[in-house]
Amino acid sequence: MTSSHTSPVPAVPSLFRRVGLSYFVIAFIARLPFAMMVVGVLTVVVAARGSVALGGLTSAAVGIGSACFGPLLGAAADRRGQRIVLAVVAVANAAALVVFTLVVYSSAAEPFVLLSAFAIGATAPQVSPMSRSRLVTIIAERVPADRRARTTSSTMSYESAADETVFVFGPFLVGVLATAIAPWMPLVIAAALILVFVGAFALHPTGAHVSTQRGADGRATSRVSELFRPRLLIVVAGMLGVGVFFGAMLTSLTAFMTEHGRPEEAGLLYGALGVGSAILALSVAFLPARFALPVRWLLFAGVLFCGSLMLLWVRDPLAMLVALAVMGCGIGPTLVTQFSLGAAFGPVDRSATVMTMLGSAMIVGQAAGAVVTGQVADTSGAQSSLLLPVIAAGLVLFSGVVNAVLARRGRTAS
Repeated sequence: MTSSHTSPVPAVPSLFRRVGLSYFVIAFIARLPFAMMVVGVLTVVVAARGSVALGGLTSAAVGIGSACFGPLLGAAADRRGQRIVLAVVAVANAAALVVFTLVVYSSAAEPFVLLSAFAIGATAPQVSPMSRSRLVTIIAERVPADRRARTTSSTMSYESAADETVFVFGPFLVGVLATAIAPWMPLVIAAALILVFVGAFALHPTGAHVSTQRGADGRATSRVSELFRPRLLIVVAGMLGVGVFFGAMLTSLTAFMTEHGRPEEAGLLYGALGVGSAILALSVAFLPARFALPVRWLLFAGVLFCGSLMLLWVRDPLAMLVALAVMGCGIGPTLVTQFSLGAAFGPVDRSATVMTMLGSAMIVGQAAGAVVTGQVADTSGAQSSLLLPVIAAGLVLFSGVVNAVLARRGRTAS
């Protein structure tokens, strides 16, 4: 009599087990300084120079610097690996923050203040896009094919929720440090966090991973033209719309609360948008795979647009809170969907470039939305400025419609 048994199939490690808990802790804290920079720069300029206008310009200079150099840093990371790129920019960015603080408190002319602010943005460590790029590359190469789609969706959900959480907590931390200690303290703390945690993010074992689709000399096997395919560019356009929405919404909300005599509560109300967005972004991980990405974009962008229409009838802070909560239900899942589509449409060996393109589009949108909405609020009042977030939400929805059309054509061609 013979006995037989089947060998147990070894369990495939999850993405979390592959990269470890330490990775997520380090990557979360490492993105905090970037969330502190824009508000921190605005705060210290207003305190040191007494000019809100100059403060706004310096904040915009930080955003422009990051948008201009972000994709270049992504391309360098794709070519040389993230470790060396992040190590260099961590030191450069910490130094830029300290130099900016010294310049602001000196008698230097305003152009030097703006130039030093631009340097902060230009050397900003692109932690969020780099983290997405690392995880997307690992998923593409080490996760079984039947689990990649869900793992990518879950990863983008977490990354977007982490970003939302950091961008709510970052400005709050700036306010606490500036009020309790000194206006320059947030930038000094940010510089220290960059050296410690961005340095740790660079040195983490995942930082040495380079796509196996790269050549031996680090060159990409894909063509640069693949970064400009319509399917990817429409995602970039959608991300630009999200950025415009964020910039326009915060600026118009500040103007709205100022007219109601409660400007200090604008950040608290805006938190309702961020918290709701983060919670719903996490929930996307539990959506079934058959709920296709183009349809998700249409649905959640539709929720965002419908919520934004409520702004046209908002007359008091309570009604504003309700509108922000509804919009938060749409914006978080939309962001997750757009990053997932970017990962799907971008060449794997240029993943850092793709993710920094998306991140830079959002930064440009935020800066443009804030500047234009601020002008409208100054000239026509807060109620008129609330039309700008509606237009931005419409752009996000329109981009989703175009993406759905391109997806249908792609299926038909197949």
